Amino acid sequence: MEQESVSYATGRRKTAVAKTWLKPGKGEIIVNDKPIDEYFRLESAKQATIQPLLLTNTENLYDIQVRVSGGGTLGQAGAVRHGITRALFQLNPELRQVLKKAGFVKRDPRKKERKKYGQRAARARFQFSKR
Repeated sequence: MEQESVSYATGRRKTAVAKTWLKPGKGEIIVNDKPIDEYFRLESAKQATIQPLLLTNTENLYDIQVRVSGGGTLGQAGAVRHGITRALFQLNPELRQVLKKAGFVKRDPRKKERKKYGQRAARARFQFSKR
């Protein structure tokens, strides 16, 4: 295996982190040692992960190996998408413009807001009674 043909990138979303390796192949996607259909049961999560490949018409060109941890199903799917995107334009810099226009290059910074002390939740307050 040649080192130049393998691309590694890290993708993040909420608290999920995905370590992604791309190498030339038949389009096989393995997430945490399971096929993508087995790992992501939700169709929307599967679609989210392969969006960069569909957008750049590279779905059958690379084998993808992913290690993902933290977060929930959709957070992990977003992290995998971010990792695949970064690895793709590492291999082929011309794809960056297309992926950037779709909004896949930038990490989504939104996270869960912390609960504040003396309150019910991050923004929800206990009911105020004047009397």
